[in-house]
Amino acid sequence: METIDVDGLRIAYERAGTGPPIVLLHGYVGDGATTWRRQIDALSDEFTVVAWDAPGAGGSSDPPESFGMAGYSDCLAGFVARLGLERPSIVGLSFGGSLAIDFCRRYPAVPAALVLASAYAGWAGSLSAEVTEQRLRQADTLSRLEPKAFRDALLPTMFTEGTASDVRDRFGAAMLAFHPAGFRAMAQASAEDLRDALPHLELPTLLIYGDQDVRAPLDVAQRLHAAIRHSTLTVLPGVGHVCNIEAEREFNSALREFLTGR
Repeated sequence: METIDVDGLRIAYERAGTGPPIVLLHGYVGDGATTWRRQIDALSDEFTVVAWDAPGAGGSSDPPESFGMAGYSDCLAGFVARLGLERPSIVGLSFGGSLAIDFCRRYPAVPAALVLASAYAGWAGSLSAEVTEQRLRQADTLSRLEPKAFRDALLPTMFTEGTASDVRDRFGAAMLAFHPAGFRAMAQASAEDLRDALPHLELPTLLIYGDQDVRAPLDVAQRLHAAIRHSTLTVLPGVGHVCNIEAEREFNSALREFLTGR
């Protein structure tokens, strides 16, 4: 794990491989290396794969709780520039997908392609006002729990019941290291409404969703697909929210095909 300073924040990241760059953005639980291990290992044979720990997660320092999605996007832009990544493909899971949408809106000349997995146009842009408010209240409550209670409350919503226990356990172990203040910052950013960004996304976009996702249901994917002009939707049957882990082979195959055209 390496670290760099971006506008006063320590950002931890893992980098592997050579070739066209891919930047992987994790969700609001876990960290980059744990979330994306299967993609780092699989795709570094022909890509430069970079997985960051977002501010407030993993080995990165906490941002102000008022950071907002704009703060995350600006930090990501600084991160990409500091690493010298030219025209990277941006791959975002869940919160990372919302960040990817906002980043592509604010910095349209930077990314070459966009992949949204189990993503939202922000909670307020994809879910009802009632659910959005409920999630914000829940996030504040969860952030004040002990790590084990935090993990136990959220982990069941991340995977389907049939997911292998060792897969759940590895992801759950990373959740134990959550940052309370960082988690609240990501939750506040997650709640924003990003629908107005969708018509302005002009780059090739792949959407990947599990049809058993209880956090970002398939109707969320269908609305994003309808709103993003150059998008393709891939649905993974029987798969839950952390689809890149639960269905790694299918996810990696769809991702590689999209990025290489083969």
